[in-house]
Amino acid sequence: MTDQTVPEISEQERKEWINQQLQKANKHLAENGIVVSTVDEKVSRYLLPFFAVWKVKASDNKFYWALSGDLPADFIAGDNAKNAREALRHFALSWQIKAENLVRSGIADQTQMQFAGILQNRAEKLHDFAEEDAIWRN
Repeated sequence: MTDQTVPEISEQERKEWINQQLQKANKHLAENGIVVSTVDEKVSRYLLPFFAVWKVKASDNKFYWALSGDLPADFIAGDNAKNAREALRHFALSWQIKAENLVRSGIADQTQMQFAGILQNRAEKLHDFAEEDAIWRN
């Protein structure tokens, strides 16, 4: 298991967190020109307070996987992953590559360097979560 422990929270806090993460994902998608029409809650997954992976259908009938939580919001095309676990793996790999490219680009901007560090850190955590079988049972 990862070194992360899930804090005890009430059912109300759980519902609020899930709602907040869905709103965060929807906002990020909207900022990128994607209007969500439905959420497939049966295949969407979340691990409070770390991440939520949502499978959504847009108003143009395209599917996407959206990621939110204690990390930067992101999304990929629905056909890039067959399930939430694969989507998490995809995000982890993509972020590792983005972080590495930022570092190799020779950026001097401290904000960009911090962002690269955050991406790398979160990519490693996402990878750990994706590889943890106990999280994906049921």
